[in-house]
Amino acid sequence: MIYTTTLLSRGSIIGSLINKVRQVVAKTHDSSAHPIEIEKQFTPTTSCANRPLAVANLSNSPVQQSKTLEEQVGLPPRPKKPLTPYFRFMREMRPKLIATNPSITTIEVVRQLAKSWVDADTKLKERLQVEFKKDQQVYIEQRTKYDATLTDEQRAGIKQLKQDIVEAKERRQLRKRVKELGRPKKPASAFLRFIVSERVNTPQPPQQTYREWHQKTTAKWSRLSDAEKAVYLQDTRKELELYKKAITVWEEKMIRLGHIDVVRHGNLIDPPEPKARKAQPVKEK
Repeated sequence: MIYTTTLLSRGSIIGSLINKVRQVVAKTHDSSAHPIEIEKQFTPTTSCANRPLAVANLSNSPVQQSKTLEEQVGLPPRPKKPLTPYFRFMREMRPKLIATNPSITTIEVVRQLAKSWVDADTKLKERLQVEFKKDQQVYIEQRTKYDATLTDEQRAGIKQLKQDIVEAKERRQLRKRVKELGRPKKPASAFLRFIVSERVNTPQPPQQTYREWHQKTTAKWSRLSDAEKAVYLQDTRKELELYKKAITVWEEKMIRLGHIDVVRHGNLIDPPEPKARKAQPVKEK
């Protein structure tokens, strides 16, 4: 459990760095953009410069910015935090590095810029720090005015959306872990088995959309007799019995290995056995 949590934490840090680099790459193509970003401050150290960065999938093309939480609830976008000195340095030096070596890969660009930042001139770092502080003061003023315009209802909507995003991310991570740990798959229902068979027996005509075909097939299922549906139900019940045995064995294994979070809550604690009822004495008449 601790090992898994550590991996997720490291992945989050690397993912945050990748997103930041992508945004800097996008701003390089747009020189008119104000040097402001939304990510947390990051200043690489010597160890960071020597550490390989998992950013091989970055491209040199501009990245489309996703909507902020405020925009998703119908509000104007909030002011963005300014770029830290390191990312200002990257924005300035990246075009020069690519001009001297057009075939250089993105990950090599990041690696070389990280090393160059460690040995960069002190006056250059001071200038970038002054620019950062100046933009940071502007950001604080803009953010204060922006927050003052939000109502309690709008704040509650943003808070709820943040919670929804966190919960959705946790569900995705849990589904991924369950798949990696080899959880048995639940058998298809009788209706889905019928749909699969109809895809073979009565395929979708070229002039018909899948939605229309599905509606027609669903109506056909509803007209089947109980005896006709029993053929599909019988296969589902057989596989369901095998699934129940397999999932029980798998969950017992997960409990032994410490993967409690992937086990259904109802199976974590054995239900208490019913207490034996005491025999009531027979009253004499």
